[in-house]
This record gives sequence, C-alpha cells and structure tokens, in this order.
Amino acid sequence: MSTQQAWPKGIFPARLIEVLRAQGAIATTREFDFDQVQPASLDLRLGDTAFRVRSSFLPGPSHSVAERIDALKLHEIDLKHGAVLERGCVYLVPLQESLALPDVVSASANPKSSTGRLDVFTRVIGDRARGFDQMPAGYQGPLYLEVSPRTFPILVRTGSRLSQMRFRSGDTRLSVAEHQTLHASDTLVFGDHRPVDDGVSLSIDLQGADRNGLIGFRSKRHSSVVDVDKKAALDVLDFWEPLSNRGSDELILDPDEFYILVSDEAVHVPPTHAAEMVPFDPLVGEFRVHYAGFFDPGFGHSAAGGTGSRAVLEVRSREVPFLLGHGQTIGRLIYEKLAEPPDRLYGSALGSNYQAQTLKLSKHFKPYTP
Repeated sequence: MSTQQAWPKGIFPARLIEVLRAQGAIATTREFDFDQVQPASLDLRLGDTAFRVRSSFLPGPSHSVAERIDALKLHEIDLKHGAVLERGCVYLVPLQESLALPDVVSASANPKSSTGRLDVFTRVIGDRARGFDQMPAGYQGPLYLEVSPRTFPILVRTGSRLSQMRFRSGDTRLSVAEHQTLHASDTLVFGDHRPVDDGVSLSIDLQGADRNGLIGFRSKRHSSVVDVDKKAALDVLDFWEPLSNRGSDELILDPDEFYILVSDEAVHVPPTHAAEMVPFDPLVGEFRVHYAGFFDPGFGHSAAGGTGSRAVLEVRSREVPFLLGHGQTIGRLIYEKLAEPPDRLYGSALGSNYQAQTLKLSKHFKPYTP
C-alpha cells in the first residue's frame, strides 16, 4: 500500500500500523520492538535525554520544539541509566519515534493506562504544533513527550513507555443511530440505566458491593519513587489510602487530591471498533476524569478474556471540594470504526494488564484485597 493509494477510513489496527512502519511513515532511532504495536495503537519510547523546562508550551506555527526547549530549559538529564523525574516539575523528552505520515493519515496520542493511574500528566508535541496530542494528516517531524508527575516521583529510563499513539484516516466516529445499532448487536454496556445515544454514558460506583465496600483509593502526598518499568513491585498502602463505603454512597473530592475510582457499568469494545472517553463536561461538575481515555478493540470482549470490564477513572477535583454521589454521570465513551478487522485483540492472549478489571490500581502495585 503506497502513500498515493487511498488508505481505508477509520482507526488503524495493528497490521496497518506495521504497514506505516514498513513504508517509513514511522521511524525510530533504535531497533523497533515488536511489542510496541498494540491492537490499535503504538507505544512510544523515551529517548536518551530529558530536559527540565520552566513551563509547558506549544511551539506554534513558527517554531520547532527544539527551539522552544533551548529557550526554556533549566538543565538536561541523562536517562540512559535511569533518572528520577520529580513531582511538580515539567520535562520535555525527545521520543525514539518520528513520523512522516501520508497526506490522509493523522495521529493522536494519550497517556498509557498505567501512566494515568500514577497521576503522571503526559502530552505529545510535534514541531510547529498548535495543539497537544494531535499530529495533523501528513505530519513530518520528530515527536516529544511533555512529562509532569503530579503525585509520585517516577523513575524512568531510555525506552520507558509512558504514552501511546493511534493513527486514523478520516473521521469515523459513530452517530447516535450507529451507536444504538452497535449496542443492539454487540452490547456495549452492561448494567446501564440510561439509553445509549451519543456514545455510552458512564456513572460512578460508590457502593463497592462486589469489593467488600471498597470504592476507591486516594493517593498519599509523601511517598517513595515509582519505577515505571517494574510490575507488582510496590505495596499499595505505602502509596494509597483505601476508601470504603460508610453507608452514604457519597464521596467528597478534596481539591488537589488524586483519586482512583471505578465506573458502575461494565463496558465492551467489539473487535471491529475502538472507543475513547471524551472529556467530562465542566458544566456538570467541578472535577476532571481520566488521563488515559483510549479503549482498544477487544476491551471487555468475552472471547478475549473478559465479558465486560469496568472503566477505571483517574479523578481530580478542581478549585473547590465537590460531592459525588453513587450513579452520578462522570464520562462518556465514543466509539469509532476500525479501518479493517484487527489481527489481535486487547486481552489475555497479549498479556494485557487491565482486561476483566474492576477497581484496579496501575500494574506497578501488588494485588490488594480489602
């Protein structure tokens, strides 16, 4: 498939991502890792150097990212042997991947699920970009990752994967009628109390009936470092305060605190589609939900190891305390067609960390039983 040939419309599954790489649309400074390609996304890897900068920025149409780094950098950090990125600081890291996209193919990025669940704020930036996490069709140039740990200091190194990128041709988000048709044939949400319309609405579970009353976790302010590349290495109680239902089915979010909560509904992403949790409407509540909002094909799919999976939610209140009640709407999943049937699905066969999940912290923590 050449860059002059029409690419199929939709989100690119793994095979088409590999075609992009084979044609040089995705280049790397180091040998490509086969497991970077997920069912409908590409893991992005940190390069050798991080730059601590005075502030976040967008380069704008007249500047490259490198030019802005030169003007704003405080110091350089060598990542080859590992380095700690401190909470409250902003870092820019050149990624090992760069792009030379076909004219009709665009790309977008978001933090990996494990990154979001650590409250690590990441955004991909390209040269002359006017927005974060969006590479326009035909983009040619390097990629950089802005990294800002908000709660825990993190240990990263060359090759660490904090963000992922997906590729698409055209806009194939489903209409209201298409969402309803797909729900009728494939059951997009289980236990939902509202009709499927412009996506799938999700509400908050503050009862914890299937978890001995556990409704979530609130992060501790002073903790040790989290090594982002080590799984099941940390004790939950060293980093998190468990939250339990005390009979009211409510929770007050404190400003500047970070919470891990879970949806009341279990959701399903059929193999023919992917889904994205869109930003919550600020007119409905003074809080932010989710950093990592992309759901691969096969999430919650019975043939891939899970019949419906809960959506785990990274939650921060804004300027004021805010009261959440059980069943309150907290987000919305929008589904989008894949460009072609996938050759792999999110799930147990790939060792996916969050298939069939309920309330679950990031992969870095040991299992916790309330």
